[in-house]
Amino acid sequence: MKTKEDDIREYLTESDDATITLGRQLAAEVRPPLVILLMGEMGAGKTTFSKGLISGLDAAEEEEITSPTFTLVHQYGKVFHIDLYRIEPGRDFETLGLDDVYDQNAVILVEWGEKAAGRFPGPRWEIHFEDLGGDRRRINLKEF
Repeated sequence: MKTKEDDIREYLTESDDATITLGRQLAAEVRPPLVILLMGEMGAGKTTFSKGLISGLDAAEEEEITSPTFTLVHQYGKVFHIDLYRIEPGRDFETLGLDDVYDQNAVILVEWGEKAAGRFPGPRWEIHFEDLGGDRRRINLKEF
C-alpha cells in the first residue's frame, strides 16, 4: 500500500529567483500547524527558499526575511523562522522553548532541520536541498 510518506516531490531550480518562486508556490499548500524542516549543506538555498515561502504566506516581504543564525528565531506573524546551526543537539535544544511555539497553531520553518528530526509530531514537511553548482539546486520535499 502506498502512503503519503512514500511520495517525494523533486524540484530543480536554476537560480535564486527560481528557488524563491518555488517557496512562494509551495506556500499555497501550507496549512498550520505545520513544521517544515529544511535540510542541506551551508549555501544550499535554505534561506533563499524561506524568503519565498514566508513572503508567499503574506507574513513578511522578501527583503525583511534574513537568516536567524545569530538570533535563532525570527517571528513573522504566525510564522516562526528558526535556525539551529549554532545549536548543539540535546543540550541546547531544550532551552529554545520550541514546544511552546508548536502549540500556537503556527508554521514553524526550521533551517538545519536535521537537528530537529523526531522532535515534532506531524504534520511536517522535510525538504532536502542539494547544491548542484552555481545557483542550481535539487530540492526534495517529503510530507509526513
